[in-house]
Parts: sequence; structure tokens; C-alpha cells
Amino acid sequence: MTMQRIVLANLLASMIVGTTLAGQSAQLGYSDTPMLPGGKWHVHDGMRPQPTIVTPGPAGEPVPAPADAVVLFDGRDLSKWQTPDGKLAGWRVVNGAMVVQPMSGDVVSKDTFGDVQLHVEWATPDKPEGSGQERGNSGVFLMERYEIQVLDSFKNQTYPDGQAGAIYGQFPPLVNASRGPGIWQTYDIVFIAPRFADGKLVSPARATVFHNNVLVQHDVTLIGQTVHREVGKYEAHADRLPIKLQDHGNPTRFRNIWARRLQ
Repeated sequence: MTMQRIVLANLLASMIVGTTLAGQSAQLGYSDTPMLPGGKWHVHDGMRPQPTIVTPGPAGEPVPAPADAVVLFDGRDLSKWQTPDGKLAGWRVVNGAMVVQPMSGDVVSKDTFGDVQLHVEWATPDKPEGSGQERGNSGVFLMERYEIQVLDSFKNQTYPDGQAGAIYGQFPPLVNASRGPGIWQTYDIVFIAPRFADGKLVSPARATVFHNNVLVQHDVTLIGQTVHREVGKYEAHADRLPIKLQDHGNPTRFRNIWARRLQ
């Protein structure tokens, strides 16, 4: 395909995703947000190249936790989770999965972690509704503030730094390794926590992420904590903090969550 045809194809694609099935205007991304470090793309830039689609291997059985792992959810109850303010978690356990109850709020682990290897299995609703950020949206937050985006990104475009496998608002995934709606997916995350001394940043956080066994983030240095429509900054915090799962108004499911402390 010639460069002229590629440009035309991208233009047509952006026009198509600019409208919903209902005919209402839908915004793929933003151009009025701050520039990310390096000065090439805005935060949530809709013109940023879409990651190449890579079909992952078939979904399998839950991955057993290693002997030294902290099991955060084994399909039975929410005893290891609570609300950010310490109250009983408002999500439900259905058929071995913890299910987001929209408008019930985020949940955080009672255990705390710094450097960590985290395994999370998740599935978006099998009957997708909405488009872009409104389809199966949730998130896995390391230390309650550094987000790996959860989203139904199967045949569903959005701004690249907001799709599944993205470090939200900072780095799109290297490829789009999403499975279809309702099918179980996996995240395997190696997270190195930031270090602070006297309230100042000494070394930033780093993350490596495998989505459905496909590498989508390779030892990426995070810009700062996750924020929407802004460039994240670091603020000093404790060496260990909970893992947070987000209620973004969609009944996303999670199962088989375990973590290994690396420090």
C-alpha cells in the first residue's frame, strides 16, 4: 500500500470511529490536553498510531498461584478486599468471579505491595454495550495509583493510551492482544515501585506487562501516577500500598488474582 493510500485509510478510519451506531458524535481522543514528555503526542491523543492487532493464543484454565504467592482472590469470597476507606467491598462473587457492581466504588486489597509480580484474570461483559471508553472499562492500579487499563479493545477503537494493556494516559500497548467480549484474559505484570527520599523522587516506577502471554509493555518508565487528561506527576507515598481494581460503571469480572512480593 502506498503512503498516500495509508494516509487516506487512516483518515477514513478516524471518520468512521467518530460516530456511534446511534449516529451520535463520539470522540476518539483529545487534542486539547497537555503534551506528554517528548512533545510528540497529547495525553489521550486520538491521532496517535493504533497498536497493531495480534491474535493471542486461546484462553485456558486459571494459572495456578506459585507457592510463595499471596492469593488475593480464589473464587470464593471478597475477604481480602475492601473499599478504599476500609468498608466492606460492594462487589459480588458470581460463579467464581468477582464482578464489578456499577456505582458501588473501587475495591482495594487488604495486603500491601511495593515491587511485585501480579497475575490478574479478567473478562469484559459478553454482551458489549457502548463504544470506546464505555465498553468494559476498569483498571488494575498498582499502589492504588499506577493504572494498567482494562477495556474491551476487541474491534473497539479508542485513544491508544487508553486501550487494554495501556499504562493509562502514558503508554499504549506495543500491540493489541485482546480477546473478544466475555472471554477470559490475563495480565502478568512486573512492577518496580518508585523510590522516594525526604519526600523527593529518587527513581521512578517501572512496569513490564504481558497481556494474554503477549508482551505489551517492556520495562517502561512511568511518567507519574495515573490521571485523566493531564500529565501524571509523582507524589511521595509509602513503600507498600494496596492493589486497586476500578469501578468504572461496567460489570467487568475478575478471577484468580495472586501476587508475589519482589522486595
